[in-house]
Amino acid sequence: METIAASVHVTKDTTANPAPLGLLGFGMTTVLLNLHNAGLYPLDTMILGMGLFFGGMAQIFAGIMEWKKGNTFGTTAFTAYGLFWMSLVALLVFPAIGWGKAAGNVAMTAYLGIWGLFTAIMFVGTLKLNRALQLVFGTLAILFFLLALGDAIESTTVKTIAGIEGIVCGLLAMYAGLAQVLNEVYGKVVAPLGVAKK
Repeated sequence: METIAASVHVTKDTTANPAPLGLLGFGMTTVLLNLHNAGLYPLDTMILGMGLFFGGMAQIFAGIMEWKKGNTFGTTAFTAYGLFWMSLVALLVFPAIGWGKAAGNVAMTAYLGIWGLFTAIMFVGTLKLNRALQLVFGTLAILFFLLALGDAIESTTVKTIAGIEGIVCGLLAMYAGLAQVLNEVYGKVVAPLGVAKK
């Protein structure tokens, strides 16, 4: 009796890690926006350009690449926050070009609050990931809630505090992204990310 040998093909993923691109797109744009929130300079086209292209499009690209790698968390996070940046730019630009009325404080409180809720739930997912991501998502949830509070009570003091906290959040994201690049380039842990306990 003739036997037929089954052949097994194993596909090895040789694509690059998209997480650094997403983290840097998020982190660098977050730092620049929150320097504005902290009162260092006015809102201008530099922030809008970063929000649209690096904070927005770069993160969406990273999210699509995470999908290719089968990473649901990365796909959801990068795509969602990329679209957050694009929606934020739209909220600022649309009224200026006559495409609707500017969002008031109540609407912005709801907008920032729902992003805070989303981020808080995503933070729970980071508890199975590294410490760097836990810090990024933890500080980001706090940032969204502070910004929502600032709009809810119309407090520039709260918004300034949020700006300072947001700078920290953005710098943490930049560290998490650059650490992955350096660790891969050197083939060892140059910048620790802090492995979560399983």
